[in-house]
Amino acid sequence: MPPLSIPFLSRRQAVLGALMLPPALAGCGSGSAVAQRGLFPDFADLAERVLPAVVNIAVSGEQNVTPPPEFRGTPFERYFRGRRERVQGAGSGFVIDPSGLVVTNNHVIGQAQRVMVSVQGGQELPARVIGGDELTDLALLRVESRTPLVAVSFGSSAAMRIGQWVLAAGNPFGLGGSVTSGIVSARGRDIGAGPFDDFIQTDAAINPGNSGGPLFNMAGEVIGINTAIYSPSGASAGIGFATPSDLARPVIETLRRDGRVERGWLGVSVQDLVAEDPRASRRAVLIAGVERTGPAGRGGLRPGDVVLAINGERTETSRGLIRSVAAVAPGQNVRLTVLRDGRTQEVTLQVGRRPPGPG
Repeated sequence: MPPLSIPFLSRRQAVLGALMLPPALAGCGSGSAVAQRGLFPDFADLAERVLPAVVNIAVSGEQNVTPPPEFRGTPFERYFRGRRERVQGAGSGFVIDPSGLVVTNNHVIGQAQRVMVSVQGGQELPARVIGGDELTDLALLRVESRTPLVAVSFGSSAAMRIGQWVLAAGNPFGLGGSVTSGIVSARGRDIGAGPFDDFIQTDAAINPGNSGGPLFNMAGEVIGINTAIYSPSGASAGIGFATPSDLARPVIETLRRDGRVERGWLGVSVQDLVAEDPRASRRAVLIAGVERTGPAGRGGLRPGDVVLAINGERTETSRGLIRSVAAVAPGQNVRLTVLRDGRTQEVTLQVGRRPPGPG
């Protein structure tokens, strides 16, 4: 990538620019700056403390070349068969243990054959992927350093309130360690990425390359992992999303212990019942389809069954049902309370292992 060319204002231009400020800004002198000091936080001490734990991640590898859709089924498709292309990417991460444990997004590492982690000061360390989880888009790496690394800890995302200040850190556009500030704009956002969507929305600038970087509270605790942005241009539009720490922490602990995350699975397709449906005297979940050879099919669940509860806990949404089943260890039993042919009954199923894939 060619170096960025950043124009600099001449002294004359800067003076002219100051002269053309709106009248309302004419009084923004040193006295005004002092007055504003109590209105806006100073992030300097926080940034100095946490930036040493924020890392840049560079990945490289190869992938199969996919023919363009217009070439499929034509003689030109043969040109792409067996061809592979080299891919490179960059993202961010943060150290959670001085021994060299690094958290990032799963999509940052993808299927990379080589992962390099750069810590503050320029030291580059080869990384080993301990494990990744597609559903929450989290991954855990290990690097070996001669000296202990600076680490940060997780805080409580549940304690964050809309409007509170946050600091995002990472590697935007490959420029290196950078910080941006903003507030928590919303909580519990579902952006259609998967059944575990529960994102923190922030207006702190998050750009390509920030993926996997930490979102800090004012105490320097990680309360989110920057994961996605909403932007027509591909750059920050003031709408960024971070995986909350309360969701990320147990996943990272499982990856650290087992190297993978196993979740329960029933082999059904589900949908929410609308209020107008006569079967939905309250919010419930409709079994729209059942895989015959899956756990639900073997256990007697049928299309058209309406799930009211799982293990006695009321279930109101398909997303909630999927998450509840996913939390059950494969091989364990679950008890579903279902409405079938106008009658309520219990169906006990042995949960299977969720197959790989983001959905």
